[in-house]
Amino acid sequence: MRRKFHPGDLLIVAVVLLPLLWAAPGLIAALDSSWAAISSVLVRVSGILALSTFAAAALLSARVPRTDRWFGGQVRLWEIHKLLGFSAFLLVMAHVVLLALMTLPVSVERSVTTLFPAIVQWDVWLGWFAFVLMVVFIAPTFGFFGHPHYQRWKSLHRLSGPAFLLALVHGTVLAPATAIWWLLGILALAAVAWRLFFSRLLGRHRYTVDSVTPLARDVVEINLKAQGQGMAWQPGQFVYLSPLDPQLEAGINEEHPYTVASDDSDTHMRIGVKAIGDATAALQHVRPGTEAEVEGPYGTFLEAQQPGRGRLWLGGGIGITPFVAGARAMRAGSSEAVDTVLLYLADRPERAYYLDELKTIAEATPAFTAHVHYFNEHGVLTADYLRAHCPDFAEREVFICGPPGMISYVDRLLRDEGVPPERLHTEAFDFL
Repeated sequence: MRRKFHPGDLLIVAVVLLPLLWAAPGLIAALDSSWAAISSVLVRVSGILALSTFAAAALLSARVPRTDRWFGGQVRLWEIHKLLGFSAFLLVMAHVVLLALMTLPVSVERSVTTLFPAIVQWDVWLGWFAFVLMVVFIAPTFGFFGHPHYQRWKSLHRLSGPAFLLALVHGTVLAPATAIWWLLGILALAAVAWRLFFSRLLGRHRYTVDSVTPLARDVVEINLKAQGQGMAWQPGQFVYLSPLDPQLEAGINEEHPYTVASDDSDTHMRIGVKAIGDATAALQHVRPGTEAEVEGPYGTFLEAQQPGRGRLWLGGGIGITPFVAGARAMRAGSSEAVDTVLLYLADRPERAYYLDELKTIAEATPAFTAHVHYFNEHGVLTADYLRAHCPDFAEREVFICGPPGMISYVDRLLRDEGVPPERLHTEAFDFL
């Protein structure tokens, strides 16, 4: 995955560090060589950084359409959000440990009563309540709990709002409240409120299911028609779809991310859906004429970072959909006609949905070439196979989308063959 500094990164750095810089004069003035002074400053520093990092994570949860490109796309934004959330959790733990160590030289009893004072010291207990809520909504993301259920995980994440509010009150009561904390608190809570409540009212578009086309066993393409003015998107972007068909067995009014498979000149929004869980399995049977809500678009996948350079697309599974959108856009003439080679990675012919259409587009579009690699016939993808079908692959800008295992393997293969990281772009949805 390409690592690059983006304008939004400055916002993250500012949110995390400004409260500490604001408090720096007082911290420096309180510092001397005694353990009491050093530990007290460390307690305050860890608390400030924990709260500011938590605030930054809350701000990034807003998921306002199109703002994700300031951070390099929604997938990268989610990675940063996860990192900030985990960092805030570790800083809170460090804050607790340092608080215990601060009074430990006096006595163990003093250390315990510092952490667990009388109930009348409600400001301290607010911090503990915030920490417990953090454990509840962060713990399911740790690997040893297994792969959590998507909607259950999203429901638990709703606790992040109350947890941040409790942490904010805890921090501003125990330390002098400043304008910067009030500003960050208001912005972070506004972001959470937008995500949990107002985005449903103001950020979604109404669509009608126009038709459902089976592509393979457990794979369909849903054709959506906007009610009124729909949204604009670019090939490679994705949306959150919430079906409203009351007869669905699962997933009613649940939002899930799907890549748009139609080009940006199409009047309809087409979405490829593979049955992976209960909601996507039920969506195979969504009825034409029913409604759906769509939020987005998000993402920057397929946006070339080196215009004019030839491109190599590698797609597998339902990860072929962004490349279907890109190919359809090339056929319609709505995207730049840059020399592009698509390598479709499939297990066997019946799992290569969209292949016939992609070959038809390739025949009519000189700048586009499509090849298919069947695992059952050719085995794992090799550098020799790449060279045979795209001799200059190491000179191209490469885009990879598919199952996480496929992405990891192909990314490693291309790096080993000398493709520099800055020309490798990947996208996989994992708790978006």
